Amino acid sequence: MSSETTGTTGLAGRYAAALYGLADAASSLDKVAEDLKSLRSMINDSADLRRVISSPVLTRGEQVKAMMALCAKASMDDLTSNFVGTVAQNRRLPALQSMIAAYLNELSRRRGEATAQVTTAKKLSDAQLQAVSDVLKKAVGSKISIEADVDESLLGGMIVKVGSRMIDSSLKTQLQQLHLSMKGIG
Repeated sequence: MSSETTGTTGLAGRYAAALYGLADAASSLDKVAEDLKSLRSMINDSADLRRVISSPVLTRGEQVKAMMALCAKASMDDLTSNFVGTVAQNRRLPALQSMIAAYLNELSRRRGEATAQVTTAKKLSDAQLQAVSDVLKKAVGSKISIEADVDESLLGGMIVKVGSRMIDSSLKTQLQQLHLSMKGIG
């Protein structure tokens, strides 16, 4: 599977394309996606894990051992664990988050889904996520896969990105615009 065929490029794209091919052959695309989303969440939530991933001080063996222990503790699929172990063995952990994003984007693309990144000040409930998904599905005209993030600095509202389009209805942005317009008055 070439990167031209899958629409992915660069190091992260090549690793993601290889993982996609293996997961497709093993009929475990969804399980791998679930594991990768969980891993991405762990990386975002843990400064220690980010240090393990980016540290040039740790040996290859120490990084592999740490990542394999993490995968085992999280009960990840063997394919996902082996992939993360290979990435660590090849000293490519700093690109792991890009690989995860490339895999998830490829999965969405192949399924004809659009991926929406929704950032809110507080975690959305399942009902709220479903409501956002329904509205976006109507607006975009295709299935929507939502990646929800929390940024408390937004104060309220949300930022929605679908492809190259972005809708920013956060209070933070509205206050910044008000501040700028008031500067123009005085």
